Amino acid sequence: MRGGVHAADTDGAFGDTGKGAVLERKEKDMVEEKIWQPYCEEVEERFPLVMGRMEQICHEDTVAQPYRAFFCRAAGLLLELGRLAEQVGKRDWKAVPLEELERENLSFYEEILPGQYGNSYGNPSFAVRELGGGFGKLLGVLYADIRSLIPYAYEGRVYDITIFSELLVEMYNRFEEGTPKEAEIQQMLYWFFHDYGEVFTEISVLSQTSPEMDFHTRIIMESDFEDLRYLYRYGAYISENEKKTAAFLNRLPEAQIQAMADTYTEGYRIGFKVTGKDLSKKKFVALCYPVGFERMMRAAIRNFRAMGLEPVVMRSGELSFQGRGNGGRSVGGISPNRQYEYDHKADQAAYLDKGLVERRLESLKAAYEERKEAAAWYGGRAVVETFGVEGFAPKANPDAYQLSEKQQKLNVYYANMASEITNTYIKGEGCSCTIIAYPIPAIGERFEEIFAKTVEVNTLDYKLYQTMQQKIIDVLDEGVSVHVTGKGKNTTDLTVALRPLSDPKKETAFENCVADVNIPVGEVFTSPALHGTNGRLHVTQVFLSGIKYLDLELIFQDGMVAQYSCKNFETEEENKAFLKECLLKHHDTLPMGEFAIGTNTTAYRMGIDYQIQDKLPILIAEKTGPHFAIGDTCYSWAEDTPVFNPDGKEIVARENEVSRLRHEDIAKAYFNCHTDITIPYDELGCITVQRKDGSTADIIRDGKFVVPGTEPLNGPLE
Repeated sequence: MRGGVHAADTDGAFGDTGKGAVLERKEKDMVEEKIWQPYCEEVEERFPLVMGRMEQICHEDTVAQPYRAFFCRAAGLLLELGRLAEQVGKRDWKAVPLEELERENLSFYEEILPGQYGNSYGNPSFAVRELGGGFGKLLGVLYADIRSLIPYAYEGRVYDITIFSELLVEMYNRFEEGTPKEAEIQQMLYWFFHDYGEVFTEISVLSQTSPEMDFHTRIIMESDFEDLRYLYRYGAYISENEKKTAAFLNRLPEAQIQAMADTYTEGYRIGFKVTGKDLSKKKFVALCYPVGFERMMRAAIRNFRAMGLEPVVMRSGELSFQGRGNGGRSVGGISPNRQYEYDHKADQAAYLDKGLVERRLESLKAAYEERKEAAAWYGGRAVVETFGVEGFAPKANPDAYQLSEKQQKLNVYYANMASEITNTYIKGEGCSCTIIAYPIPAIGERFEEIFAKTVEVNTLDYKLYQTMQQKIIDVLDEGVSVHVTGKGKNTTDLTVALRPLSDPKKETAFENCVADVNIPVGEVFTSPALHGTNGRLHVTQVFLSGIKYLDLELIFQDGMVAQYSCKNFETEEENKAFLKECLLKHHDTLPMGEFAIGTNTTAYRMGIDYQIQDKLPILIAEKTGPHFAIGDTCYSWAEDTPVFNPDGKEIVARENEVSRLRHEDIAKAYFNCHTDITIPYDELGCITVQRKDGSTADIIRDGKFVVPGTEPLNGPLE
């Protein structure tokens, strides 16, 4: 996807780290210390006092049960995190046995692992059962936020631990006086995030624009990768996957590691080149990568530095304040429990209102204004994804928070306004990105074979695909619309209207997409016209962001989603609520922002041969058939930047009737989401171009490419 920078890129939790004023510093950390000094000084005296109070709470009986048990558990966790944050900067990692680090890591995460989750205050059902409906839900939100501090402790962030400990003390003191009203506890949560939200947002922007906040970069550049103890420095959950991935990459020849890094960083560089953007004006590249891939990332950082780019790493989606889990993490491993994250995705509902949203927006604008020069140097994200874990089929939890209809609208409003603010300081037309994916050992016994095949898929001859894709585009540009049908159990019957061309000799509606921002190679795409785009899109099963959707069906009327359904849950009401939250992102409707035809039949064959179709990430899956994105176009926030195909034709289909509203009211033009839904070749009947004179031409018939010159694409399909 081409385009600008969205709020999800920027409004995460606290960014990279400092070690706190109470910790010893090495000379090389002085710049980072300067950044963190105001925050550290603010809590330097408060931190030891509140840690002492945590210890007292663990041994007192001044609060009645069942609340005493909760406060004891929460205070004990904060005390552990506080001690760790104090010590971690002084820790001699080489002197700590690996087994001890493994036990420490497990001790923090075992209570939310699937086998233990039923007895954790992190489980809304357990919290409600133990503490009652109102208090259970409210204190469960606080407990999940406290758990979000685990990685922060490994970064020495005593500030975060101090303020959450003080919040716990405030609530504890009120319970000491007798059982309070639920509204009192809710207000404590509200005013905590109201008062500290400014700091959370400020440091989020700092992490995006301050390469000196180099906690993650130093792990990459300074670690001995043969000693897997380095993995535990992150504070993330470390499973067998992270350990096996790091060990596997350690065994690869240096030339192969460098080749992987080159593919990744060249994709980023070429993304600027093909869109006519000036990379020399950028100084920062945001790294998003999985724990275990540090050896590849070290080579990538060296490549980026040769381009004049310093790495920055942002955290996002950690606290309920930002919408926990909605933005993902810039750095992390596989989730210890996806159901835990799903249960807490709407924790904001405990306190979200218009006043809090407006304060967040004011804080975001002020933070960018303070860093506006550095913000202009931000170039966009370079992402490494992984795939291989089993798809997640969420279970409804009636005790988990859900956003009210009013709060859903507030979330949409915030996302729109935050994107507008961000784009004021980080111009979307000046940024690019790249994304690449690799399997992890969870994919099965043939992991190493699949990894090698994925490397092959990621490095296919883009010139060959460029030529074949151009032949497809030439036929598509003859049409006024495209008719797509499914076969077998797939009931897709959809007509997609195309942007008309004023001068077909100089213009095209489709981008010839090879391996730049989206690796691997293999698609042609357009922003369809909305008027005239009608019909049914259906897939029998699809995984989007790791979540399984069963019998997903969308009905489009003039390019907008008019109806939606699936069969994940027992009732229609549950299914519609699930789709509105997870697919429509709380919007009442979304436009079709993209229509594309994937051409990477080699990737499709890989999925078939290794029986991993359900595990392929959307990055690869979207190249294995036609796909349709709901939400923003592929060029959001950058529609006015000319883009050209290799044949010199300008791609003029960069907007639709909705994104065109940016000239009148920018809040109505964007939705801040873009979700691709792919029909696999084996569920595909025909893709037929419909010309103005009524004649037709097939692109794909019965799941095979039929445009002359594209015959090599059918080899893997046979």
